[in-house]
Amino acid sequence: MAALRDHGGGHSDALRVESLPLGIAHIDSGLPGNGLTLGRPHEIAPEAEGDEAAALGFTLALVARHLARVEGEALLVIGKGHPTPYGHGLAGLGLDPGRLLILEVENDADAYRAVEEALRSQGLRAVAGLVDAGLPLKQSRRLHLAGEAASRLLLVLRPPQAENPNMAATRWRIGSGAALRDRFGCIERPCWRARLDRCRNGRTGDWLLEWDHAAHRFGLARAVAADAPQARSNTA
Repeated sequence: MAALRDHGGGHSDALRVESLPLGIAHIDSGLPGNGLTLGRPHEIAPEAEGDEAAALGFTLALVARHLARVEGEALLVIGKGHPTPYGHGLAGLGLDPGRLLILEVENDADAYRAVEEALRSQGLRAVAGLVDAGLPLKQSRRLHLAGEAASRLLLVLRPPQAENPNMAATRWRIGSGAALRDRFGCIERPCWRARLDRCRNGRTGDWLLEWDHAAHRFGLARAVAADAPQARSNTA
């Protein structure tokens, strides 16, 4: 844990930003600070059993977008039994494997301890934890306090059924969408059904999102991009 605390201490706070915008105006305008507030926990869950890979892909896309805007590295803390991302898959999301540290732990308690320590590391710009039992209220308070003085993207990926009350700034549910494919049948742009169930001091909504891994940018999927008013109606 001490190694996490000391990692990359040479980076300057001058690189600090306050939020991570998704890059879609009518979504960002409904989020406090026009994006995901840094230093606050954001909760991500699969929409249903079987959507775990989609939720992890969305989580890693957020990390990739943030790292495209700042210097430094990210840490992915993985609890026992969770799948470990591999280099080709990370590159396919636009995330440089050389900028992602992966720490495997035995249980949720170890995962949260590692996340807390990582929030105090000056070199790490994003921290994501994959846990088994959701984000408890007490632990969310600890992460909130640890992150207050930091400018880190903080994500907690939990199972679909773990509905704990907590201090997460946002709560997302992610399902698989029909991805855009090239003429060879390979996925050109990942696609997710993204539902924002809770947003403190902001608006919830439901969107079909595509991810452009080369530009590190989200967009409305082509199926709904021509009908943005309908997508916006779900944010009321």
